[in-house]
Amino acid sequence: MRIVHLAKMTGVAGTENHLLSLLPQLGARGLDVRLIVLCEPDQPMYAYAAQMSSLGVPTELVTIHSDLDWRLIGGLAARLRALHADAVHTHLIHADWHGIPAARRAGVRHVYTSGHNDDPFRRRPPIRLVQAYLWRRLTAGIAISEAVRQFMLRVEFAPPHKVHTVHYGIAPPPPDLLMRAAFRAELGIPLEASVLGSVCRLIEQKGLTYALRAFAQIAARFPEAHYVIVGDGILREALRAEAEALGIGARVHLAGWRADAAARMVAFDVFVMPSLWEGFGLVMLEAMAAGLPILASRVSALPEIVVEGETGFLCPPRDVTCLAERMAQLLSDRALAERLGANGKARLAAEFSVSKMVERTLAVYRRTGALGENNA
Repeated sequence: MRIVHLAKMTGVAGTENHLLSLLPQLGARGLDVRLIVLCEPDQPMYAYAAQMSSLGVPTELVTIHSDLDWRLIGGLAARLRALHADAVHTHLIHADWHGIPAARRAGVRHVYTSGHNDDPFRRRPPIRLVQAYLWRRLTAGIAISEAVRQFMLRVEFAPPHKVHTVHYGIAPPPPDLLMRAAFRAELGIPLEASVLGSVCRLIEQKGLTYALRAFAQIAARFPEAHYVIVGDGILREALRAEAEALGIGARVHLAGWRADAAARMVAFDVFVMPSLWEGFGLVMLEAMAAGLPILASRVSALPEIVVEGETGFLCPPRDVTCLAERMAQLLSDRALAERLGANGKARLAAEFSVSKMVERTLAVYRRTGALGENNA
């Protein structure tokens, strides 16, 4: 079966990294997998396309000129016909709106989508109606969490029998133990210090301002503690200014975007993810692979990943007091933190492996007729 995956990308985050894990493994299981990346004119994804191609997935870039680029639908339909696609699988809303109509225009028999988030903008009535229409044109859909599945049913009017939950999975490389000392030295943090860490885009969704305020509440109690934020985004300078205003600027380290962010998590003692909403949170799997206890918000899919009191703690979103109390608990009780981190590492291996993600994806294709029982 030749299946063409389609996604719009402007950078590399959770969805893009998920596809780097999923698509090569689908190819290894006997599918002919291709990827079409929709790119804005000033943000070509050359490096990503080269990386995906090096993993055995032929990848091509197509320019999208606006949120609704009607000419693109005809061009994609022609390309899908030329590729003789047996199935199309879209990711994220721009790919849905252009790829699903294009696949149907091209006569593709099996059309799938994956829902990767529960963004508030998707609740707007016009978007809900378009999504409801597109669900009637789909063979089936995959939700990356049960929270996203419920969002699709409730907000997008998806037919229940068409939506299947398949969690993300990762295959973490062995930890680079030398990175702990090297990254701390780069940031000027003593090796014996306690470090809270976050890895994310610096945007409102990630709730970092509440983590800063929580850290400020406990900073005097833990004078050796530091907070490291790896990532970049539009709130970088605002977060820096807030840290200074809170009197913790010298102990908050905005480390910027790092291609090897997951490897640098070994420099942390606690992983903090105070998101306001989150379709899944692939980065939490990376934190679990590093053996870190997780302090996260009780929103969206995060309770599906963090088991309260077993692999970490969950706080209500925007609850600075709760975040501060849990930060203090994890920093003061190293044995507890280590136990939660070890439990998280075991849970990752049991529930969030790449092999399980791939097999569950193939099962959706089989159950909906794209694959025969003896294929893949």
